[in-house]
Order: sequence, then C-alpha cells, then structure tokens
Amino acid sequence: MAKQLPLEQFQPVAIQPPSKNPILFRIRRFFDLQLDTVCSVLQPALGQLSGTVLDVGAGQSPWREWLPVHARYVGIDVENADEFGMSRAGSDVIYYDGNTIPFADAHFDAAFCSEVLEHVPVPEALIAELARVLKDSATLLLTVPWSARRHHIPHDYHRFTPERLHALLDQAGFTEIVIEERGNDVCVIANKLLVLTVRLLRPARKKTLLWSWVPGLLCGVLTAGFMLAAHASLALGAGGKEDPLGYFVKARRAKRP
Repeated sequence: MAKQLPLEQFQPVAIQPPSKNPILFRIRRFFDLQLDTVCSVLQPALGQLSGTVLDVGAGQSPWREWLPVHARYVGIDVENADEFGMSRAGSDVIYYDGNTIPFADAHFDAAFCSEVLEHVPVPEALIAELARVLKDSATLLLTVPWSARRHHIPHDYHRFTPERLHALLDQAGFTEIVIEERGNDVCVIANKLLVLTVRLLRPARKKTLLWSWVPGLLCGVLTAGFMLAAHASLALGAGGKEDPLGYFVKARRAKRP
C-alpha cells in the first residue's frame, strides 16, 4: 500500500484582486515575498499586453485589473480548482479538464500563467497547448517558484531551473526567451524564517504551544529583521541571484511555417 502524503499544516491563501482590499493587499505583500516579487514583475508586464489575453490557472482572477482597459480578458482553470482553495470566479473564467485548452489554434494575442506550471503533471503538454492557441509573435508571460515549500499537496510536482524553462519554451516553438530571477537569497532566508515562525506559533498539536511559543517569538523578531533586509535588498538590487524565490519568464510565439 502506498504511503499517504502528509497534509499541509497551513495552506496558501487564495490571492484576491488587489483593489478588493488595497490596504490588506499591501500588508500581505510586505510579508509574502513570493507575492511581492510576482507583483513587481507581473504588473508592468501585463500593462503592455493588448488584444485578447488568456489567463491560465486564473483562480480568483486577481491580475485581470492590471491589464489595459482595451484588452479582452479570458481566464481558464481546471475543473478541480476547489482543491487549490479557489472558488468559482465570474463568467470570464472557463473550467476545463486541464488537457486541451478549449479554444481554436492561433486564437489569443497574449497569455500569462502565474505560479501554475509547478502544479501541472506534464508541463510540456501545457506549454505546447499555449503555443497552439497563441497567434504568431504573441507574448507569453510566466512566473514560477524556485525556493518555495511544497504547497497544494498532492499537486506540487516541479521546481524549474532557468535552463529547464528555456528548454521547455524553445522546444514548444517560443523565441526571444528572457528569464529573470524573482527575489534573492536574502528573501529566501526571510521567507523560510516566516514559515518557521508561523509553524512554531501555530503548531499542529495545541499542547506543543506550551514550549514552542518562546522560540516562536524569538524567531518572529529575527524574521522581522530579515523582512526589512529583504525589502531593502530588493530596492537596492543586492543579494545573491543563484537561489532566488522564483523566476519570471517572457517569451514570444515563433511564426508558424
């Protein structure tokens, strides 16, 4: 009998549109460095898209409001999106089986896929489908985590190096592939300390709190210091890039023969 995978002690909180509660979103960005670095790269890139834009793994469609007003938004997500903590979004999100994107060839002017590819069992198939539904010279934006805890268990399958990302896109027919780091090693340390602090102060067994609260508070103080250092390092462009939080990718669909 196969060993059952452990459940997550705390699951990721679904991202809501920033305008829903701007103050809460800013606070979350300060502590959630994965989210903060995703926002930093995604917001300006989405503002440059036009035409009909596909959001792959739309969730609650948080990034829709960052598209230009003249862009037409279409979201898709898997039928079992509730297993990822997502509720059904509006009529602009189509739910499908996760295999064949339900649109014709060369239908979209651009597409983006944020923090989704690691949850796809066969990423080559999804990238090939994106190449199929994108028009020639269409823009594709991707973000993926690198240094991140396992999440949405049991649907966390991959961590991608820049080399692997480049190979996936190149083989599927994408060109002008640009891959940038999100965050740095200081951010990674701060992020890990935050997870440890939460685990110590919110233990799975309540009686563990009798001893874990003291190291939890001490760890919290250390975490606060590293959070400030992480944001400073991002602002100054400091920190090592070999172990980032994740990657941001921009590519263009090659012209068909």
